[in-house]
Parts: sequence; structure tokens; C-alpha cells
Amino acid sequence: MKSLIFTIIITMVSGIISLLVTYLITPWFTKYFKKIGLTVKDQNKKNKPLVPLSAGIPLIVGLVAGLFFYIFYITFFPGSVGNLDIGTEGLPILFAATTTIIIITFVGFMDDLLIRKDKETSYGLKQWQKPLLTLVAAIPLMVIKAGTYQMAFPFIGVINFGVLYPLLLIPIGVVGASNMVNMLGGFNGLEVGMGIIYMTSLGLYAFQYHRWTASIISLVVVSGLIALWFYNKTPAKILAGDSLTYLLGASLVTVAIIGNIERAAIIISIPFFIEFILKARGKFKKQTYGYEVKGKIKSKYDKIYSIPHFFTISGKFTEKQIVYFMLLIQLIFAITIWVI
Repeated sequence: MKSLIFTIIITMVSGIISLLVTYLITPWFTKYFKKIGLTVKDQNKKNKPLVPLSAGIPLIVGLVAGLFFYIFYITFFPGSVGNLDIGTEGLPILFAATTTIIIITFVGFMDDLLIRKDKETSYGLKQWQKPLLTLVAAIPLMVIKAGTYQMAFPFIGVINFGVLYPLLLIPIGVVGASNMVNMLGGFNGLEVGMGIIYMTSLGLYAFQYHRWTASIISLVVVSGLIALWFYNKTPAKILAGDSLTYLLGASLVTVAIIGNIERAAIIISIPFFIEFILKARGKFKKQTYGYEVKGKIKSKYDKIYSIPHFFTISGKFTEKQIVYFMLLIQLIFAITIWVI
């Protein structure tokens, strides 16, 4: 019990560090991105103001600061956590998870740097480059054989994937999750708000089943996201960019793998699967965002090619209302993992 209390306290301190660092350095990055021209038009605003892009960069700094504090404490005071799995023997897993998230955030940042001359959007990496580069981020988890090879499926039972789990399923999961989360965005606060909800739910789920390392990563990510919310909510001072969506996708799949909670992660990711189907309907060429008409957001299309289009097609809702609708949808699935 004493070890658990110490662990909870240190985890909370790590989360506070992540929150404070992210909150304090985001304004600096906002000014720096403006200075170097890393800005794009906020499409859902009437005058389409130029707003700095790539909120994943200040978040990854805060996340690393929080996790490194935790690693420092465990390294110098290993006896305080007793025989819990987050002692020194769990550090390779934590380092591998952190490395995966850092690499994939850097890939997203590379994508953000390629800005169109008209500043409408970032045109990003080529379609074949994204999965190839995000595949590199899976290597740290693969080499330490992260996760549990056995997975339980409804109506089928438990399947032991053996060596196929680290060599095949982990890279598929990392590439799929990062690109999947990247599909659903385009509104101030949407990516950050949804991330707070599904990472909080997964973190608590991991904690309930004593998957300590997974819950620690979740808490540190959520803490940074809470700080980022104040800059990314409407009207945003910094936009998410691919650096943030890739970071969130990597965090989601990393927590799922090392916490052995893949089923919960799949359920909580259903909105992204739906988004994939809708985007496929538009051959992945239709944009999620719309345009402002008297303070309301109107879709550019007459059909549904993205989940937010259910709300923008009528042109009756503001950007803030649309984001809250989306957060409610994500919350429903976040609660579902506790019900099923």
C-alpha cells in the first residue's frame, strides 16, 4: 500500500510538471512559429486569420519533462515503489514508449513544415511517406517486445500471436493509430478535447487493472493536453497540426500495447473508424472544416464526408457547439469501455 501511495504521488507530480511546462512554453512556441512563418489560415473564421501551427511541439516538451522526472525518481529511489512493475525493471518499457512518441511527433512536425504558399493549409508529406516514416516510430516498441502476445476476442476466445505480435501487430497498430487520429480534426479544440477524453478513460482503465506504466503515460499526456486546451480552444492561438494528432495516435496505441488494453482502445477509437469510412467515401479528398456564415459553420459539401459534417451541413451551429457535440460523441465511447 505504501508503495502504491508513493507511486500515485510521484505520478501526480509528473503530471503537474507536464501541465506547467506545456502551459509556460506554448506562448513562446506560438511567437516562434509566427516568426518563422509556420502559420496557416484558420478556415472556420470569417476573415481566416493566420494562426501558428504544430501544437504537438510544446506538448511533447511538457510530456518528456514529466516522464523524465518520473524516470529520475524511479532511478534514484527504486525502493519507494516496492515490487510494482514500474520500478527500474519497467524503465526500458517507459523509455521505448517515450521514444516512439517523440519520433512520431517529429514526423508530424515534418508534415506541418510543408506549408502551401497561399497559407490555406499545409500540404504535408506524400501519402506513401507518412506510413513509411511512422513505421520507424514502432521500432522501439518492437525491439523490447512490448505488450502481451495473447489477445482475447469476442466469440473467438484467446489467441496467442507469438512473435507476430511485436513484428507485425505493433507496427500496424502504430502506423494505423497515428494516421487514423490525424483524419479527424480541423476545429479549434477538437483534437485536444477528444484527446483529453480518450486518454483519461484509457489511463483510468489501465490503472484499474494495475497497468501502471500505461496509466502513467496517460496521465502525463492528459496533463499536457489540459494546459494546451487554453491555447487551442476557440479562438485558437495555436492549431493542432499533424505533430499533435500523430502524438495522440502514438500515445493511444502505446498505452494500449504496454497496458494490454487493446480491446478498450479499439472501442474508444470507433469515432476514428467511422471517420475513416466517411473520408473513404470522399476518396480522402474532402475537408472536415467548413466556412463561417453569420457566426455559424457551413459545410462545403451537400453530402456527409466527415463526422462534423452531420452538424455543419445545416449551417446552424457555431464552431464551439460543433466541438462540444464531437466531445460528447467521444465521451460516449470513452464510457462504453467501462460498460461492456
